[in-house]
Amino acid sequence: MLFKETKLKGVYLIELEKINDKRGFFSRLWCKRELEELNLNANVVQSNISYNKKKGTLRGLHFQKAPYEETKYVRCTQGAIYDVVVDLRPDSPTYKQWLGIELSEKNETMLYVPEGFAHGYLALEDHSEVTYFVTQFYQPDAEGGVRYDDPGFQIEWPIPVTEISDKDKNRPDYKG
Repeated sequence: MLFKETKLKGVYLIELEKINDKRGFFSRLWCKRELEELNLNANVVQSNISYNKKKGTLRGLHFQKAPYEETKYVRCTQGAIYDVVVDLRPDSPTYKQWLGIELSEKNETMLYVPEGFAHGYLALEDHSEVTYFVTQFYQPDAEGGVRYDDPGFQIEWPIPVTEISDKDKNRPDYKG
């Protein structure tokens, strides 16, 4: 796995390190040791899948509140998404900054999202599927989120949002 730190401290793009032959390729998708060598959280306790029927479907921006903060390891396995993370760590030099990256079945890139970030994604194609590992069990009373169009972040989504849950649409602006 090839780890490339992004402009947001602690967020990594992860590319597959492929071994190719006439059958196709083989690659490591997860390696606890490699993550730990970079001092990244490798304590995965749950794996989730999200299927998005329609292009323009938005999920997020979500996070888990203390003491249940979670790290996410995200990969688009079918179709394509625009994945967005927002730094909500008040002591961070990139506090309130965001990063958007396309993850797709074609580019096979993964995203490592550490604790303290809001996370969401927008389906860029019909029938987009996302798999992600998390380091904390879901706690409904620790669920948090901010609006995808919060003017304090000025996130530039590449296509219009056409499908979104009422909960995500009605989230408050970030007050941190």
